[in-house]
Amino acid sequence: MTDLATTHRRAVAVLDEVDTVVVGKRAATEVVVAAVLAGGHVLLEDYPGLGKTLAARTLAQALGLDFTRAQFTPDLLPSDLTGSFVYDQGERRFEFRKGPVFTGLLLADEINRTPPKTQAALLEAMQEGQVTVEGQTFALPRPFHVLATANPVEYEGTYPLPEAQLDRFLVRVAFGYPDPEEEWQVLGRRLERRQEAQEARRVVDAAELLELQASLEDVTVSPEVGRYCVALARATREHEHVLMGSSPRGSLGLMLVARGLAVVRGRDYVAPDDVKAVAPAVLEHRVVVRPELWMGEVTSRTVVEDVLRTVRTPRSMARPA
Repeated sequence: MTDLATTHRRAVAVLDEVDTVVVGKRAATEVVVAAVLAGGHVLLEDYPGLGKTLAARTLAQALGLDFTRAQFTPDLLPSDLTGSFVYDQGERRFEFRKGPVFTGLLLADEINRTPPKTQAALLEAMQEGQVTVEGQTFALPRPFHVLATANPVEYEGTYPLPEAQLDRFLVRVAFGYPDPEEEWQVLGRRLERRQEAQEARRVVDAAELLELQASLEDVTVSPEVGRYCVALARATREHEHVLMGSSPRGSLGLMLVARGLAVVRGRDYVAPDDVKAVAPAVLEHRVVVRPELWMGEVTSRTVVEDVLRTVRTPRSMARPA
């Protein structure tokens, strides 16, 4: 059994390796790594050209996971993801040919460009780690993670993710534009390596990642911090600007991702600041603002920011008693 000190060292090593390829995104990648340690799936939603696909590929390399990229297009069929039965003339029988979902880390690139029917093909895989094709169920490899990318500004030829699909993602993360110095580092590194391709070193493998994930069960969560997670999720449901707030999966997600972030930060217990740090990534995509407010300045982000300001924060402690 891996201890938490080892998990911290390995998580930091993964982050350091990702930093060698992805410039200036340490805070965002910390949340992504925390979500992976918690066993969840990640939605990277941001403008084109900000390194979403690069970050997903680099993380897969650092984690030692088999990596498959599925380009989501309007004509993509569910069987293109899950696989299908094909008749083998030599054997005179149907055999199942696995689709790209049978991997360690699936990059669902531009997931909002494919119709809801194909998007829904991922629901069973993301929730239960299996797919069912023609009445037969096939288990996916462990660990299995989905890193999906989406462009929030394009509407032509896109299909908004249903709420049930969004809820399967443990976190939604945006990288944002780099500052001038970070953008120059991107250019400078490209000049130094004299080629476009970038590779990250493998830090752990799939078996070790499973052990790291299991070690998070040893992270202490005090009742006060647990109730704080519940209070934040409930406050999104009661907010005056909200049509639909976070489900209980949101409060559970807060606790799970906060445990991962606590370990990344070198602690064996969850502090209120860990919950606050992950709250936007965990809650924003689970909040639906009332339609009449869509044209104003009210967004799911402003709702979560308001909730973080108004819900009483538990007393910080060096370590729970």
